[in-house]
Amino acid sequence: MLERTHRIEGVRDAVRAWRDAGLPVAFVPTMGNLHEGHYSLLDQARRGGARVVASVFVNPTQFGPGEDYGRYPRTLEADAAGLAARGCDLLFSPAVHEMYPRGLRDLVQVRVPGLEDILCGAFRPGHFAGVATVVARLFGIVQPDRAVFGAKDWQQLQVVRRMVHDLALPVAVEEGATIRESDGLALSSRNQYLESAERARAPRLHAALSAARDAIRAGVDPVVAESRAQDVLAADGFRPDYVTVRLADDLAAPLAPGQRRIVLAAAWLGRTRLIDNLLID
Repeated sequence: MLERTHRIEGVRDAVRAWRDAGLPVAFVPTMGNLHEGHYSLLDQARRGGARVVASVFVNPTQFGPGEDYGRYPRTLEADAAGLAARGCDLLFSPAVHEMYPRGLRDLVQVRVPGLEDILCGAFRPGHFAGVATVVARLFGIVQPDRAVFGAKDWQQLQVVRRMVHDLALPVAVEEGATIRESDGLALSSRNQYLESAERARAPRLHAALSAARDAIRAGVDPVVAESRAQDVLAADGFRPDYVTVRLADDLAAPLAPGQRRIVLAAAWLGRTRLIDNLLID
């Protein structure tokens, strides 16, 4: 049965009881409006008999001016029903003042230099500092053994991994597979912003990345593959922020063969910003 709490102490009481019983604790942080991608992370978190905490918190510190914080979909009751059906043990859905009792102006922030200001961070200044800050606070509240993050948000995953490593936090960060629609579109809460004609074109982002990945595997220079993908997306009505090939583990420019590479993209379709990635190696 799903327990629910809005309070930090409620989380700590539940986790303390599980630890006293010798049970491992896993954590899935979300901003709500849950879909099958989120639930797949929950399924992964439950492995090994772990008790699972999921959070639903639309975090204001990771939204910039003019972004969609105010209209981001909030569906808490539907989320709670879905979490209960998938075997979640505890839902933590705090208010902003519970997470940031001193307010946002004088907030202690966690910064991740070298990762927070590239790719999406270059187009969304402050976004990843907001992500790192809220995840660090959530880890302090939940104190999980493991936490699961989706691979679709690859840069976010690397930011969290770097933060955990450099702050020596005792949390194993796991990667959950990207879940896609049958036409290839990666699941995202923001997909519902797409108008019907845009939704029909949206899978072309995945197609462009697939073509770039296949070309690089066939020996095409990554710079050429990136340029082709950007041109294809622009011709299909997208406004690309970037298409780029990087080293998968630290998002550095690929300088040497034999290391795992990934192709990443962010592009606007109408008023909706879509991101996706595919491992090359």
